[in-house]
Amino acid sequence: MFAARTCRSRPTAFGLLAGVVVDQLFGDPRRGHPVAIFGTAAGRLEQAMWRDGRAAGAIHTATLVTAAGALGVVVGRTRATALLLATGVATWAVLGGRSLVAEADAIEAHLRRDDLPAARRQLTHLVGRRTEDLDEREIARATVESVAENTSDAVVAPLFWGALAGLPGLLGYRAINTLDAMVGHHNARYENFGWAAARLDDLANYAPARLTAVLTAAVAPLAGGSGRRALALARRDGRKHPSPNSGLAEAAFAGALGVRLGGRNDYGSRVEQRPALGAEHAPPARDDIARAASLSRAVTIVAGVLCASVAGALRRGRR
Repeated sequence: MFAARTCRSRPTAFGLLAGVVVDQLFGDPRRGHPVAIFGTAAGRLEQAMWRDGRAAGAIHTATLVTAAGALGVVVGRTRATALLLATGVATWAVLGGRSLVAEADAIEAHLRRDDLPAARRQLTHLVGRRTEDLDEREIARATVESVAENTSDAVVAPLFWGALAGLPGLLGYRAINTLDAMVGHHNARYENFGWAAARLDDLANYAPARLTAVLTAAVAPLAGGSGRRALALARRDGRKHPSPNSGLAEAAFAGALGVRLGGRNDYGSRVEQRPALGAEHAPPARDDIARAASLSRAVTIVAGVLCASVAGALRRGRR
């Protein structure tokens, strides 16, 4: 009886935990992924609304994010058991922890077989930069950087917003992050139209990125790393990165693993020379990919427990 009342009083907390567990066991849904469906709808709306101006992009972003959040509000009014199920399914759909680590593991496996062409092809699933000329060290660097960034964007951030705002937070955040990936680019088409999506994504990830750095430091020993060094590099080098948020996650991973991240990234239409994060260390090697994957898994588990606890405490306090 007590357990049933507890479950009904904290459906968001239990739903977040359930979603993390399902994601870790099964990864992303293979067919009919809700994020892919949202992306298709966003692309069609973009075709109808695109103008080379910030106002058009802001309306596009606001329309889609509001729709996603509103769906969460409507579903969130269901009974406790239905809300728990909906939160669990939504958490599973918006998280990318298992799939992120699986991609990294596949890249490492190709490198262990000395199959650079296969590793380069696999890497395109994680990064937007050109990969066809990368050597083993550069493939390892790109993989570790992507694991760090996406641990923040695809794991900690959705859990953070799910803890604070429940289903609307989960769905609204994923809408923001997806739109940034679609239109938040520095090129002729999206420099203005994608401005609102990019800035909103920066705001939505501000607190989660800092939480990611703290959690990375907390679990660093589990991956054979240093928590003290993770915090030190996050503070020292995190702001050197072009992104106000990704830099913190990448610097924390660099410190935890004792590697140097940053360098030349060729995106086809432009080339960026990223500042070094952890300049005193050597670049990542092949074995560091597995360490980064282990670090990401540990952050995911701790973030899931922490955010579920926060969600339960917040909702208990509101009763």
